[in-house]
Amino acid sequence: MKKVSINLTHVATLGPVGHLPKAPGTWGSAAALITAPFLFLPFHLPIRILILGLIFYFGAKACTAAEIELGQKDPGCVVIDELFGLWFVFLPFPAVVYWHLIVGFILFRIFDITKPFPIRQSEKWLKDGWGVMIDDAFAGLYAMLGLLLIRYLT
Repeated sequence: MKKVSINLTHVATLGPVGHLPKAPGTWGSAAALITAPFLFLPFHLPIRILILGLIFYFGAKACTAAEIELGQKDPGCVVIDELFGLWFVFLPFPAVVYWHLIVGFILFRIFDITKPFPIRQSEKWLKDGWGVMIDDAFAGLYAMLGLLLIRYLT
């Protein structure tokens, strides 16, 4: 029987997604947006929490491996953190419509790019791939709160 091995760098880059030209974080977020209605949103809250926990854990491991293999801290091609962060935006919503997805995507990208307090600082709280993942958790939390507010006001 042939042994199957997984290249963690490919996991961290979501295969080819992180290698698309220009703005890999936006491509990673777009991939997360496209897949969320099929791979995340259909599940109830406890399963969503489990999914995010697994993505955070294995994403951090994959990010660490990618940093070692590529020889740099938080390489731009690593986008599994965007998948985690964008899906985190939608965690508390039992149902979303298309405009929620678009607004969540836009808010997440704004917070992920601008990195307001404590997002930028959080990257240094944990070492290796854990720091890569945690800042997107905060960006996702900010975007989630923004989406909650917008939904409440509309």
